[in-house]
Amino acid sequence: MNQETAAPEAQPGHAFRNFSVRLSPTPRGARLARLLVAEQLCSWGLPVDPARQIVAELSANAVTHGRVPGRDFRLTMYVIGTTLCIEVTDTCGDLPPRPQHPSDDAESGRGLALVEALADRWGWGPGLRPHKTVWAEVTVVRQGGST
Repeated sequence: MNQETAAPEAQPGHAFRNFSVRLSPTPRGARLARLLVAEQLCSWGLPVDPARQIVAELSANAVTHGRVPGRDFRLTMYVIGTTLCIEVTDTCGDLPPRPQHPSDDAESGRGLALVEALADRWGWGPGLRPHKTVWAEVTVVRQGGST
């Protein structure tokens, strides 16, 4: 179900870490993604936010806009040096993510704007048909001040 890989440290203080899990394309799956990210980042000694919020938005989008009944979405996180990479892959590759400009009183439509504000970089790419992956990168500092 999930995988974690910690490679031997290539540089002092830097390790490659990987976490990946398949989740049901439901609101419960999106909530579980957010909770798993928080636990995984804590176990790696990394700050939980803003990654938790980014995962919440990308997972909600996968469940809302990328959902195909019976096909899970995948959450993948990995750390290389001081960069945390977050990827959410869904099975609706024919619908690329489109940032919206909702009205001030709209109750939704701000997810990708939040991701853009919280991430250092973000984007998306097609995968093997019918998949697409939306990704975000965040610079992280280990808790306690070291990178």
